[in-house]
Amino acid sequence: MRLRLILLILSLLAFLSASIGGYLYYTSLKEAAFKAADRRANTRVALLKQNFSAFLLENIKPAQALAGMEALRELLVRPGEASRESANALLDIFKSALKADVCYLMDHAGTTVASTNRNAPDSFIGKNFAFRPYFQQAIHSAPATYLALGTESNRRGAYYSFPVFEKGGDVPIGLTVIKASIEEIENKLDLSNDETVLVTGSHGIVFISNRKEWLYGSMRKLAPREKAELTRSRQFGQGPWSWIGLEIVTPNLAKDLAGVEYQVHRSAVAPETYPGWTIVYLQRLEAISKSVSDPLIRITGPIVLSLCVLIGLSVFLLYREASREIGKRLEVENALRKSDARYRSLYHNTPAMLHSIDPEGRLISVSGHWAEALGYTPSEVIGKKLTDFLTESSKRHAQEQIFPEFFKAGTCQEIPYRFVKKNGERIDVLLSAIADRDERGSIKRSLAVSIDVTERNRAEEALRLAKEELSRYSRDLERQVEKRTREITSILSNTPDVVYIKDLEGRYVLINARYEALLGRKNEAVRGKTDFDILPRDIARKVRRNDQKVLRDNQSFQFEELVPQDGTMRTFLSVKFPICDESRRPISVCSISTDITDLKKAQNQLRRLSGSIMVSQEKERAAIARELHDELGQVLTALRMDAVWLTERLRASDPQGVERARAMCDLIDKNIDEVRGLALRLRPGVLDDLGLVDALEWYTADFERRMGITCVFEHGEFPAIGDRMATAAYRITQEAMTNVARHADAGHVWVSLKIRDRRMILSVKDDGRGFDTPLPTEAEGLGVAGMVERAGLAGGSLSVKSKPGMGTEVRLTVPLAA
Repeated sequence: MRLRLILLILSLLAFLSASIGGYLYYTSLKEAAFKAADRRANTRVALLKQNFSAFLLENIKPAQALAGMEALRELLVRPGEASRESANALLDIFKSALKADVCYLMDHAGTTVASTNRNAPDSFIGKNFAFRPYFQQAIHSAPATYLALGTESNRRGAYYSFPVFEKGGDVPIGLTVIKASIEEIENKLDLSNDETVLVTGSHGIVFISNRKEWLYGSMRKLAPREKAELTRSRQFGQGPWSWIGLEIVTPNLAKDLAGVEYQVHRSAVAPETYPGWTIVYLQRLEAISKSVSDPLIRITGPIVLSLCVLIGLSVFLLYREASREIGKRLEVENALRKSDARYRSLYHNTPAMLHSIDPEGRLISVSGHWAEALGYTPSEVIGKKLTDFLTESSKRHAQEQIFPEFFKAGTCQEIPYRFVKKNGERIDVLLSAIADRDERGSIKRSLAVSIDVTERNRAEEALRLAKEELSRYSRDLERQVEKRTREITSILSNTPDVVYIKDLEGRYVLINARYEALLGRKNEAVRGKTDFDILPRDIARKVRRNDQKVLRDNQSFQFEELVPQDGTMRTFLSVKFPICDESRRPISVCSISTDITDLKKAQNQLRRLSGSIMVSQEKERAAIARELHDELGQVLTALRMDAVWLTERLRASDPQGVERARAMCDLIDKNIDEVRGLALRLRPGVLDDLGLVDALEWYTADFERRMGITCVFEHGEFPAIGDRMATAAYRITQEAMTNVARHADAGHVWVSLKIRDRRMILSVKDDGRGFDTPLPTEAEGLGVAGMVERAGLAGGSLSVKSKPGMGTEVRLTVPLAA
């Protein structure tokens, strides 16, 4: 009886302990879930802020560039139809390039004189927007940004304005405005049903939100004075700006009219540019609690049932059950440790410059990419001040302005800095950071990410120079057009090219003097006849087929055509284009044909010479690679042996010298690796020794290591091929993958080498940004001309397929018989 009582008491104690433990476990899980949700929300708000700030600031520089265009200044100074058409054409180009909603030009009185929506029902032409703050600020020589609802279009937008000055003047004569659509950034929010994002103005009016029913509503009940002020500003339409029903219970808790409670997080959008604008991030408390309760009920339900059944069992079973629970807890702890290790690995291996500093400005952690980008190891920089790695001007800017503001506000966005690398090279970055605070709210460290914008700054400078060159070229082009107009009649009658016009039935309407001499007939004798009347039938059939293609597709083409002359066949390059009526229907076809018989002969000779040059080039590369590997490689190896000897020699007498000698060893090792890599890229020995398949497999692996782009190389059974074909395939692959690294912004590259129908097919495909397949003259910068030349010399052909956003594929096809 006593044993039963003891077992009963022990069972009750075990049940009570399990119940209390379950409650405490649930409470701790719930508290942890709320803390985790708070951290995720802070991170989400920081990302939303960064995205909003980037969107709201991206058109400031384009507005400045647009304000500097001569065509807009010309319209404001000398208004007229010609200047208005030029200004409208320029605005259309900017609107298309920027994907903006509207681009328009205003005079000094605030009236719109040119606009991309000039033909729309809600056109801005003739409308006066002088009441807008972006006009009032820009007309006083200061660029402005502004968020508002359009008074004409009734669409939300971000307005960017910049003053237009007369040449040599400092008083604005007008201003340019770029309006970007707000719907674009709303479509990118990607929120769940339990998340709500609001972007509000200074009066709490909701301007951006994933909840459409709250748009233009107010976060609080507005006083009549505030409504009158909003009505005068017309920033958010005509009202009524009703309260959305969201009651702020505490700074971090809100409740709507349906009684739903939300966790609240706030952050200023961009205090310097958009004062008073705030991001409000709401997350339903029910969803946070549910993330804890649902899994807990699903897991503990069977456990509670088991406990009820086990009440009558022995203490031994209860003990064994407790031991099993302890084992599960250990598994959870191990999983948490593994998660922490994964986070640290992600931080140090992510391809971004990440770092943290303490309140004294000293580095307490850096990512591997940050150290690699500056040429240091993490141990060399930890504990040093961040400003030690900045240029003098960036250092003063950080110490005098950025650091005091950051440790006061806890955030900074896209601060331009210039870092000095270990080798003395300088790189430009944009730094954004948020503060990590302790329980008292004091900043204990920063979490910062830096983006390398060195190449972008260089590109912007190159774009500015290109615009200046384009302006000069446009003026010169106008003068040339006037001159060419006077010369066109003389050129047509005296040109050595064959020029003729035919009607839709292929009957000659006009031929020039050169064609008369070629045919031995006058214009009057040829007019009204067809090619079948004056040329051999097979040649006439090809010429007619070319004419019909031009008329059918209603666009120009180039053809190579044969024409008999004095018993020989002459080759002509014919440029044919349709002549259309007012409705763009073709009414005749015109051809300008150039005798390229001698040029074709010269091209064949040049192709043979080009092949000889490429063979010599490959031999020279192989020789240079051998010299680098055999001569310079041996010298560097000898230097390293001397440095190691010097390290051992100085170990007991000169510790500082030992450190210098070890640094020399590291530097020599790095140079040995660089020399080996350079020799392999010049002429990989594996191509000569093992063949094309092994050479491509080595190159794709080396490319993935150097560029951080995932490479997949696929091949089947592959026979031995000639050296020229193998070299051409390898160099084409090398050039194509170099283009991927420079231009494609791709994450993956697929290289395929196959034999199909007695043809070798090599394909290099990426998932990058792609492009509209350009004309050959436009593609020379991508090395396409060189790849085409190599393919032709190998007896094959090369094709390039690409579309914007769908990647690019370069395909080489060579018959094995070649």
